[in-house]
Amino acid sequence: MFSAIFSTSPPVNPAAPNFHPVSSIHTPTRFFGALEREDTEWACPGGFAVETQIFYIFLDDGSYLIFQIIHSAMGVWYPTIQLVCKLINPHTQEKTWKSVKTTNFITPPPGLDKRSSKADQFSITHKPNPGAEHPESYVLTANLGDDLQISLDVSRPTSAPGFKVGQGPGGGYSYFGTNRGKPDGYVVHRFWPLCFAKGMVVRHGRAIPAKGQGMFVHAIQGMRADHVASRWNFAHFQSPRHGGVSAIQMEFTTTNAFGRTGAGSGHVTVNVGGLVLGGKLATVTAETKWPDEEYSVDGGVVSRAIHSKTAHDTDTGYDVPTDIIFRWNAPSILPDVDPAQGTIDATLTVDVGQPDAPKGLVEKVDVLGEIPTMVKTMVNYVAGAKPYVYQWLNPATLHIKLPAELVPGLSQEAEVEGTLYNEATFIS
Repeated sequence: MFSAIFSTSPPVNPAAPNFHPVSSIHTPTRFFGALEREDTEWACPGGFAVETQIFYIFLDDGSYLIFQIIHSAMGVWYPTIQLVCKLINPHTQEKTWKSVKTTNFITPPPGLDKRSSKADQFSITHKPNPGAEHPESYVLTANLGDDLQISLDVSRPTSAPGFKVGQGPGGGYSYFGTNRGKPDGYVVHRFWPLCFAKGMVVRHGRAIPAKGQGMFVHAIQGMRADHVASRWNFAHFQSPRHGGVSAIQMEFTTTNAFGRTGAGSGHVTVNVGGLVLGGKLATVTAETKWPDEEYSVDGGVVSRAIHSKTAHDTDTGYDVPTDIIFRWNAPSILPDVDPAQGTIDATLTVDVGQPDAPKGLVEKVDVLGEIPTMVKTMVNYVAGAKPYVYQWLNPATLHIKLPAELVPGLSQEAEVEGTLYNEATFIS
């Protein structure tokens, strides 16, 4: 209080922009930002921040595996590091979900860099292999007791490089606060849009060979989660057809406190995504939806998740989607293709059913029921938040329009059958 009274800094205009989305900071011709080594190193930020690495893998037997490490800093308290693993088999309806607080977390482990980490319950070891068809990989191990043990090698092909939206050290970042140089908070995402996994999963004492394809994301929320966003959407589509097809999106909507003209101008939606076609990263998308504007219908890059139909869920109090449309549209970034040849357009529509009759619902997660008591009390006190995450897993078809001969085996209009895992998160 006293520092504010005696400050010599000029007063901040209350109508000044206090949110700077990554999708508006960077221009479409510079949306693709190649990942540098530092982008996927553990930052372990202090203050109020959450950092995570997540591997999402569709296995050949139809199962879906999520392997996640969460580093949570809560002010003056020592950070907690959580290991979350979920294995879902939609054919047998078997579901194994383990979430444990880890002990003795370190990064980097001896002899490795900060892209690697370990604790008593897991290890993630980054292995560079420059010049190879798969130039880098991670070795994942986890021992979660008799219920679940995991040992996987996850590698990225050269043809599908990791990316962030925007080039250089500032790529990937959305900033909160009036001063981008000294932000109040930030959100950043870095992706591997396509990776391949092989190894072994042991469930209830039974060894299961594990092979498949998926994605990896390294993300940080550099401020309290209930201040960052009121909504999230996430889409992860994979198909082994045509040499590997992947379509991913990450979208968040700010709270009303952060927007183009300060507090009260919020509920800004930011969406980033990418498409892999024929095993190659074909385009990167990003779009900003300001609350006082409609979505563009003609031209420009499109990257959006639309809840085209909704219904009220009496269990949670939220109006949740029953139909969702994910859309990508942007010029190709393939090195041997002239962007002037045209754009790549992809649409994915999914029917997730009614709240009382869902289709493909994996889990309806009461977030406050899953986090430590100390954190839960703080979030309730600070925000009155009631966050829920809806998770679905369904067969899906990606409808693609693309320039002629862009991808061998794909016509100018194509339908690719695959599997979609998607989430809708409601925070406040």
